[in-house]
Amino acid sequence: MGVLRSTQSMQAEVEEMRAALLHGHRAGAAAAGWRPSAGDADVKRAAGGDGGAAGPRTVCVTGGISFVGFTVVDRLLRHGYTVRLALETQEDLDKLREMEMFGEDGRDGVWTVMANVTDPESLHRAFDGCAGVFHTSAFVDPGGMSGYTKHMASLEAKAAEQVIEACVRTESVRKCVFTSSLLACVWRENYPHDRRFPTIIDENCWSDENFCRDNKLWFALGKIAAEKAAWRAARGRDLKLVTVCPALVTGPGFRRRNSTASIAYLKGARAMFADGLLATANVETVAEAHVRVYEAMGNNTAGGRYICYDHVVQRPEEFAELERQLGLPRRAAAVEDSGDRPARFELCRQKLARLMSTRRRCTYDDYYSVALD
Repeated sequence: MGVLRSTQSMQAEVEEMRAALLHGHRAGAAAAGWRPSAGDADVKRAAGGDGGAAGPRTVCVTGGISFVGFTVVDRLLRHGYTVRLALETQEDLDKLREMEMFGEDGRDGVWTVMANVTDPESLHRAFDGCAGVFHTSAFVDPGGMSGYTKHMASLEAKAAEQVIEACVRTESVRKCVFTSSLLACVWRENYPHDRRFPTIIDENCWSDENFCRDNKLWFALGKIAAEKAAWRAARGRDLKLVTVCPALVTGPGFRRRNSTASIAYLKGARAMFADGLLATANVETVAEAHVRVYEAMGNNTAGGRYICYDHVVQRPEEFAELERQLGLPRRAAAVEDSGDRPARFELCRQKLARLMSTRRRCTYDDYYSVALD
């Protein structure tokens, strides 16, 4: 988010984004996805929220140039939505221009607007005319191995509050899907244990903020604080809110496209691995989950939080491969193989699995019955 990179790094990232976009075009063509554009008028670049036709299938995506956000945009377009892409910096806009996807090589259904997640007025202009908002934007700091600082955690919470307030203030917006993290669920110092069975970690579980502060788990702290801020801001308001809590997001190009967030996520990863809590989620799975929960919110068949992951890392060689892919330094001590030792914890994704496998089966009467402790 507003991080300056070298020209070479930016060019490599642009090439990967272009490849992903073209791949999505080919994969989604049969499903009325993004289509070649007739001209520059199909994609507007505006300072306010006047781009993109307003309507029930018009949505705004913050952080749409990010690894997760970009894939969410692609998935929305495949589902037939018109997307307003909220960009924060000139660098983000330059990336889109570098992809050369405007004009005759462009795609229908995409409009861009400049909006800063810390500026309520710009958010209101960006959201105006949209029926829903996908808040996938997050703060990253390229300095240091963690890729994230204590200051970033407080900024992320403030930004989350501003986004929800802007959603509430914008008359057209009725729904918001908020990207949180599995890290907002797994970090606690003392879980009640039954030695015979693992403790289940599901959407009712919240990470302990004091534990994260004491252990300098700033990325986790930021996700907890931001999600709680969003729920507080939405409670009792005329806005339907759902949060998606993905595990470590992977997929083609994740090392370059999502390295700072991935490295930050993996702080404390050895403890997560030992407890059976280190999991990964393919970015396509995460994007589809965002769209599916959004659509299910329309008739109250989705609500609250959703844990999202594909795979739990269980073998030391898998853990080592993750570190290798992200260029993390080799540790002196290797992680231990748990072997036949029963796991202390077990992740549960049944809530999302039910939603993804069959729609509109159960109704959640209250969107805001989320306990924050």
